[in-house]
Amino acid sequence: MMTVYFPLALLVLCGGARGGVAQYSSDQCSWRGSGLTHQSHVRDVEQVYLRCSEGSLEWLYPTGAVIVNLRPNTDPTHTPTHTACLRPRPGSSGASVYLQKDGSLSLLLSDDEQASGRQRCFDLHQQAALFIQATAHLDISKRVTAFQYQLFSAEDSEQPHSAGASCRPCTDDQILMAVCTSDFVLRGSIQAIEDDGDDEDGVWMVVSSSHVFRQKKRVFVSAGGTRGHGRWTGRIKVPKRCGGLGTGQRAEFLLTGSVRFGEAWLGCAPRYKDFLQIYHAAVEAGNNPCNVDTD
Repeated sequence: MMTVYFPLALLVLCGGARGGVAQYSSDQCSWRGSGLTHQSHVRDVEQVYLRCSEGSLEWLYPTGAVIVNLRPNTDPTHTPTHTACLRPRPGSSGASVYLQKDGSLSLLLSDDEQASGRQRCFDLHQQAALFIQATAHLDISKRVTAFQYQLFSAEDSEQPHSAGASCRPCTDDQILMAVCTSDFVLRGSIQAIEDDGDDEDGVWMVVSSSHVFRQKKRVFVSAGGTRGHGRWTGRIKVPKRCGGLGTGQRAEFLLTGSVRFGEAWLGCAPRYKDFLQIYHAAVEAGNNPCNVDTD
């Protein structure tokens, strides 16, 4: 990413900017503020601390800048590396988003990229923050900068096919761990691949499932059955650069992954018969990380 500097940014990095009064939500997961609270002759910089793994920001009539410190509530003796993903609300405008780290700013989302709803993921190390700088406009009355954010541990972000991850097959250990920790785990087949051409992040796999082992958020809908059995349908996203899996009802897969901003993203996806061999071998060796009802 290109490193850039601006006069207002230099004031912040040198500690010379005047901080405005921060506006916190009651749960410290989301923030909503307005540039109209700033004095017209002062370029205020507000400090915001968000301490959840997911939430949102909405900045009305952006002026000056906001520094967003993403600090999830974790064990103070253990500070894991996280991956953060931002998803601007379509039509978001009025500011550019930078990653502030080690005394420099790297552009994450320009004003124009936000308007398209383009998602961005990046490594969020300790002491890094988001620097959101208002873009100069004669009329700010219709400008709103808004986005959702989600944080993922380093282990989650390393899942193959997940947003921002490299495209690589899973190892046997990764498959076993994905079954235990993924947001969704199901047995199913790929019915079709959908690409509307407008989404630069990925394509959709239309999935039909005969067994949902787990889903933290209801992204797969049941057409009947109990305890996860029956017929389930849903869509899973795969980055375009990774390609898709083969379609057809004959090939069954164990499909795992994460849910990001309400969308299911593919993680490990071995053929189901291969997963059974891996899982039963781990059970016999006594090193399966969790138990799965494969009957």
